[in-house]
Amino acid sequence: MILRPALLADAPALAALGRASFCAAFDGLYSPADLAIFLTQSYATEKVAAEIASDRFLHCLAMDGDMLTGFCKLGLENQYADHSAARNPIILSQLYTAPEMTGAGIGAALMDWAMDVAHQQGRDAIQLSVYSENFGAQRFYQRYGFARIADIHFQVGSQLDEEFLYELPIGQPRS
Repeated sequence: MILRPALLADAPALAALGRASFCAAFDGLYSPADLAIFLTQSYATEKVAAEIASDRFLHCLAMDGDMLTGFCKLGLENQYADHSAARNPIILSQLYTAPEMTGAGIGAALMDWAMDVAHQQGRDAIQLSVYSENFGAQRFYQRYGFARIADIHFQVGSQLDEEFLYELPIGQPRS
């Protein structure tokens, strides 16, 4: 597995993996209309390309040869400031692996990358939101020391999901 930054040319594969991973994790939770709206808003190739080109996001891709097996997206702006005492958090917006690759260590490698970036940038916390019933993801984040700090909502089409805001305080740089 090789980790590398995303390039504009990666946008179609990144958008496709985002759609596939989201659908695999949340199949049947949303109406077809709500899911279509969300997938278009979040994983249209043009939107993903704009995020790759933006200075507001950092992307890391996990590659197995030419195959994209996972990705992580960090947001550099804090939309959860009212929920935390952290002064300069980074937002882990997405951490997805190819559905057939779950459990292969890709998520752990991407999480290590995210934690390294947070340290390198002098951030004091990493924040993320996780669906209230996504127990596997909650266990994954808790293994890293993330703790629930607030209850929030996440909109998919017209549906509002109950989400948990998790946070990991960042100390000194990792060795």
